[in-house]
Amino acid sequence: MNGQIVFYEDRNFMGRSWECSGDCADMSSYMGRCHSFRVMSGCWMFYDQSNYMGHNYFFRKGEYSDYMSMWGSSSWVRSCRMIPWYSGNYRMRMYERDNYMGQMMEMTGDCDNFMNRYNWSHGCQSCHVMDGHWMMYEHPNYMGRMWYFGPGHYRNFSNWGNMRFMSMRRVMSDWY
Repeated sequence: MNGQIVFYEDRNFMGRSWECSGDCADMSSYMGRCHSFRVMSGCWMFYDQSNYMGHNYFFRKGEYSDYMSMWGSSSWVRSCRMIPWYSGNYRMRMYERDNYMGQMMEMTGDCDNFMNRYNWSHGCQSCHVMDGHWMMYEHPNYMGRMWYFGPGHYRNFSNWGNMRFMSMRRVMSDWY
C-alpha cells in the first residue's frame, strides 16, 4: 500500500500545496513552511528537522487543519517518512541496557509499562526489531515523545537523545 499526503503552507488547507507519496528528507525545496496537511493514505512519521531528525510525530489517515497547536510547537514539518504497510507477525527483542546487555525480553505484542511488567526501572535501552514496525514511547501508557523503529539493530539510543523507553506498541495494519 502506498501512502499519500498533501501538505499546505497555511492553516485550514490554504496556500500553496505539495503532494507527497514517499519519504522526504528535506521539504524546504518543495515549500517554505507547512501549517496543515491531509493524510490520504498510509501511516507517517513527521519530523521538525530535516533528515528525519528532531522531535517526531505519528500521523495516520485524516485531516489536520492546524497540527502545530496539537504539537504545542512553533516548528513545522521539515521531513517525513512513510511507515511501510505490514501484516505479518511482530517480534522484537528488548534489552534492559545498551549493547544488548542486561535482561532480555522477546516481545510479540504491545507493552504499556516496562517497569510494571518486567521491573525495568530504566526502561528499554537497546533492541533488535526482527519483524514488524513499532512505536516506542518515553513514558508508560504510550505517553510522551515517540519514536518509530523498523526492522533492524539498535545497540543504543544515543541517536534518540539517550531516551529510556517505557512503553511500546505495534503499528498495526488496521491503522492504515
